[in-house]
Amino acid sequence: MIKIFKWVTKDTTIDFMKARKFTYALSLVLVILSVASITLKGLNYGIDFSGGILMELKSNNKIDVEELRKRLSNVNLDEMNLQSIGEAGDEVVLRAQAKNLDEKQQMAVINQIKTELAGEYEYRRIELVGPQVGGELKKAGVIASLIAVLAISAYIWFRFEWQFAVGALIGLFHDLIVTVGLLSLLGFDFSLTTVAAILTLAGYSVNDTVVTYDRIRENLRKFKKMSQYDLLNKSINDIFSRTILTGLTTLFASLALLIWGGDTLRSFSFTIFWGVIVGTYSSIYVSAVFLNLFDLRSAQDEKVLNPFGNVE
Repeated sequence: MIKIFKWVTKDTTIDFMKARKFTYALSLVLVILSVASITLKGLNYGIDFSGGILMELKSNNKIDVEELRKRLSNVNLDEMNLQSIGEAGDEVVLRAQAKNLDEKQQMAVINQIKTELAGEYEYRRIELVGPQVGGELKKAGVIASLIAVLAISAYIWFRFEWQFAVGALIGLFHDLIVTVGLLSLLGFDFSLTTVAAILTLAGYSVNDTVVTYDRIRENLRKFKKMSQYDLLNKSINDIFSRTILTGLTTLFASLALLIWGGDTLRSFSFTIFWGVIVGTYSSIYVSAVFLNLFDLRSAQDEKVLNPFGNVE
């Protein structure tokens, strides 16, 4: 591990551009598979969006999930799901859809469950969301996500020349689609917490891309005669150690949350964990390498005024 850190802190001379055709194909395949999963399989909406009941139960002894399911078979709930959590097997999460029940009726169901279990369990967590509230939260989550993406898009568009802006936006949408597609494929709960993780990923991805683009623009001014192919390679290598070390730091933190954060944070921590990987990849092999399709020097020679009135 120490040798790896020493290697990435040195000046690297990796030919990132050489693999661009392969990475174009890889990214295209990932996006197509993600869209297919979202369209065909859909998202596993959590209680926040679908409405329903969530209860986390703990016992002093190991819980027999099948026996518990039989005891609760008479409770008026749709699609009840029991999942054992924790290494000791003494904790269970109960999730249930309650599409036809209002909040008052849901409370009656919770009391029925407590009566059926006769005080044998400790109720560590109880959540209930009515179907109307769930629909409103889903709408609010979509609106919040769209506003955030549009705000980021506007910043990128005004911050850089249009070629850079297009590359950054393609990288951003690549990360979001591939991440949501993987959540759909693996069946992770999609809740407000997951939306927060996705918005965090969007900020991380754009920040990584902006750092790379700043170095590319700096080198465009500094190395007037260097070929664009070599200049993009040099720029990526210049910030490669920063990209990897920042990514590893965030990756280890999210991995700790994924392992020890419990069931409540599992979807959030997995989204951040995967998002750091795909975001680091896209900042190099999507956003940066994509720029080779344009003549950046011609754009630089046009002396376009940025929104703040300075000549670029």
